[in-house]
Amino acid sequence: MTPELIVLANTVHTLDERPSGSGPVEAVAVNGGVITAVGSRQDAQTWQGDGTQVVDFGAASLTPGLVDCHIHPVFGLDLTVGCDLSGAECLDEVRSLLAREAAAAGSANDDGWLRAWGLNPNAFGSVPLHRAVIDEISPDRPALIRLFDGHSALANTKALEIAGIRGPREFDQTAEVVCGEDGRPTGMLLEAAAMELVQKHIPQESFENRKSRLGELLRDFARSGLTGGHVMDHSDETSALLHALEADGDLPLRLRTAPWCMPGTTEDDWAALARSVGSGGRRWAIEAIKLFVDGTIDNGTAWLYEPDLYGESTAPFWPRPEEYAAAVHYFASRGIPTATHAIGDAGVEHVLNAFSTLPPAAKAARAHTVHRIEHIETVPDELVEGFKKAGVVASMQPTHCTHYSRADHSDNWSTRLGRERADQAWRCRDLREAGITLGIGSDWPIAPYEPLPILADAQLRRRAGHPEQEPIAPGQALTALQALEGYTSHAAKAAGLWDVSGSITVGKRADFTIFELDPLTASPDTLAAGTVLGTVVDGQVQFMLDRLR
Repeated sequence: MTPELIVLANTVHTLDERPSGSGPVEAVAVNGGVITAVGSRQDAQTWQGDGTQVVDFGAASLTPGLVDCHIHPVFGLDLTVGCDLSGAECLDEVRSLLAREAAAAGSANDDGWLRAWGLNPNAFGSVPLHRAVIDEISPDRPALIRLFDGHSALANTKALEIAGIRGPREFDQTAEVVCGEDGRPTGMLLEAAAMELVQKHIPQESFENRKSRLGELLRDFARSGLTGGHVMDHSDETSALLHALEADGDLPLRLRTAPWCMPGTTEDDWAALARSVGSGGRRWAIEAIKLFVDGTIDNGTAWLYEPDLYGESTAPFWPRPEEYAAAVHYFASRGIPTATHAIGDAGVEHVLNAFSTLPPAAKAARAHTVHRIEHIETVPDELVEGFKKAGVVASMQPTHCTHYSRADHSDNWSTRLGRERADQAWRCRDLREAGITLGIGSDWPIAPYEPLPILADAQLRRRAGHPEQEPIAPGQALTALQALEGYTSHAAKAAGLWDVSGSITVGKRADFTIFELDPLTASPDTLAAGTVLGTVVDGQVQFMLDRLR
């Protein structure tokens, strides 16, 4: 059959684990969105027909399409409104940026609130995170500042008054309205239920605006080199937005979404979630269920064996953790994949134990079902070894390490944990050497989504482009191949899709990313500053640099 598309590049990294044939791979033929042939440039001349589109990327490198294993594009629309504080390194910079945002009241995006996002608690130094800091800048205008971890926010006094928050609250999940010794709220809101007390009072953005922002974001994802993403949330609005975007044309990348199963839900709720799995559109579908067993180390809501420096991070997100185990057993027994947020050592152990004790029905279904743990920020040796016994795969974000912690342990995350636990940080290499599948992603908007710097940071264990920084636990650095696998072959395995994607193999999906530099031979710092020349999804060119057209 004459191919519809032939893609040429001097270097093709197939990531196919089967023995390769003789000769270089420089050409890939595609028909109906599926790879139909792999071979040399000379081979490609014999494939080509009258109607074949040939795209020659010259000296570039072609790989299977990059897939971010953990992103929040729709949820991120709410988390990225207002002033971006992610680059603020001290409190004076935070104040300056907020003051500038407050002075812009009346702009086209103004909703009556002062809003900002990406705040790193390290910027506050020894100053407590307290509403007084925002009150100085915005005493009369309500303000809500999202912290970088996505699990906490700081509200000013006016916002608390509007929400009717005057003291502590009780929740079905481990969430908290933080109060001082006087019983008055400090403004810190920990976890989703507490933040929603304020969030629900902020005027809603129009559907059309959100659709436009989401469409542009997905195009930016494609321009960065992504051909797919594992979306770790889903709502009715997600479905509506994605359907609306697909009514205008194909999405520029594939999306695999996962609605949340939260504490306080019942088996009837789980059944409704189970029924939603498989629904979707042309390039997106609900394919898993997302759960949480803890929060974050930075705000004291992780689940650790021992308390952190401030006596925090000792409680599970599910107040009755046995109900979490019941929930994952319910989904596993029905062949439904799950992804569980587990950051602290006790949280990770609880998830591993839950999957090590699956009932017979779940064990029978798991041969075709992938269950995974997200984040895994600090674990001892025995838990690394426990992944294989539990049959669970790992999904991690290298830039959580390189952006928010420091080798000298002076950052908030490391200070809370202490040196011993901080030295067990983000054990990517140990998990790979234990034979565990390791998907890699960004957790956008918690960290930037661009994959090239993430590939670099995974190898460097410091921020790409900053050679002056000391690597953080350099023994956990991935090789260039392992990092690329995290976005390709291991990303496919982490989604249970290795039979249809993740390598350049005849019969698999025709999803490709084209690099200006070779991701396996370029130095990591150079790669991070390099260029993505194009992407192909479903056999269609989604993005190509203008100079190549």
